[in-house]
Order: sequence, then C-alpha cells, then structure tokens
Amino acid sequence: MKQDAEISDDLSRRIDRLTERSRLTRSQIIEDALAHGRSLAWQERWIAGVESGLAEAEKGEFASDEEITAVLNKYGPA
Repeated sequence: MKQDAEISDDLSRRIDRLTERSRLTRSQIIEDALAHGRSLAWQERWIAGVESGLAEAEKGEFASDEEITAVLNKYGPA
C-alpha cells in the first residue's frame, strides 16, 4: 500500500539533488532513510565521498602498495 507524505520544499530539493547525483529514485532515497536510518545528510556525504573518489581515480590517484599494506595490517587479523 502506497501512502503519500508532505515534506518541506528544502527536503524535497535535497532529495532531488541526490537523485541527480546517484542512480537512486526519490522513493529509494526516502526508503533508505526510513528503513536504515541513513539521513539525507549521511546520504549527501556518502555521494560526495564517492564523487571525490571517482575524480581521484580519473586523475590516476590511487593508494600505493605501501598504503594498502598499512591499512590491511591495521585492520587485518591480529
């Protein structure tokens, strides 16, 4: 059963911007926020991080073997 809810113009604009920056629909963004507790602010930061990573990759900026090893050693099995 589908139900409509009134949301502010500001929230609606933020959701629209997220749909433009991702492959998600308005419904998916709203459902993610409600079902998984991922606020619009969290989703905006996530998309910004993905965009930043993609821009770095396009410039050929990747982690070095040493940086990857350091992270794996830090978070790997003790």
